[in-house]
Amino acid sequence: MEEKKTELKMIKMSEVQSQEIEWLWYPFIPYGKLTIVQGDPGDGKTTLILNIAAKLSKGEGLDNDMKLMESMNIIYQTAEDGLADTVKPRLEKAGADCERILIIDESDKSLSMADERLEEAIIQTGARMLILDPIQAYLGGGMDMNRANEARDMTKRLGVLAEKYKCAIILIGHMNKASGNKAAYRGMGSIDFFAVARSVLLVGRVEGEPNIRAVVQIKNNLAQFGHPKAFELMESGFKWLGDYEITADEVLGGIAPKANKLEQAKRMLRELAETSNTVQSNEIFDMAEEQGISKRTLENAKKELCIRARKINNSWYWELDKIKQI
Repeated sequence: MEEKKTELKMIKMSEVQSQEIEWLWYPFIPYGKLTIVQGDPGDGKTTLILNIAAKLSKGEGLDNDMKLMESMNIIYQTAEDGLADTVKPRLEKAGADCERILIIDESDKSLSMADERLEEAIIQTGARMLILDPIQAYLGGGMDMNRANEARDMTKRLGVLAEKYKCAIILIGHMNKASGNKAAYRGMGSIDFFAVARSVLLVGRVEGEPNIRAVVQIKNNLAQFGHPKAFELMESGFKWLGDYEITADEVLGGIAPKANKLEQAKRMLRELAETSNTVQSNEIFDMAEEQGISKRTLENAKKELCIRARKINNSWYWELDKIKQI
């Protein structure tokens, strides 16, 4: 049977209108693109995403890089947890506006990534974020996620959907059991899932800190890599810790971080305060650089210790005499 010829169509770049990337959470979750959140089972991937969804449902951000003007609708599909006994209690504990967290009813037919109901749901709700948890539950019966061509076709469809409606689509995936491999190759299924996503976040345990989970960006095609973050899982609930000094290799290898740079920076400032009440800011930055502490981490330490800066004769000085002891 003769294959039908596809008509050649050309696009001139002069006719393409440039657009800036819009961010839900800079530089971790872009609008209009696919983001993968992956990690080992039980390491807090779903907890992180549900707490982000809870914040967004109220028009709030997890941190200053998640800037929102109003609350948003979110579609959350899960194949692993019960809605009544697990998902709803988690959302309530996170303080979510559950009117804005919506689920496509799968009682008549299971959902897949290629299901037309995904687009219908985004149109009907105006959702700006769609979450599929986990990836492998939404492949459809005949698809093999380990075959590159099938994985590429499926994720391409989702990518078109994300771009068309400027919706951030989040795919949650379990890691495979191969230890010591690069994070990209430990994602469940074909490497093409990793390839199509514009941002990939690794969530994992911090060795020696049983309640802390790290969030490390291991892929970003749209901006510079974001600084690693962390959150704490306590009996009282989820606590966002913000910037954290850890690498993907340390998370994957179960290696304790060499040093928590934020704590190191605070210790350096406290020690400096023992001998000096006021120190020129440039001197402090130079001392931090010698110890491998970034300017951003030092500024965070300054903020946490409630250190004020003032200008004297065209130079900035940090006042260390009233450091808050935390």
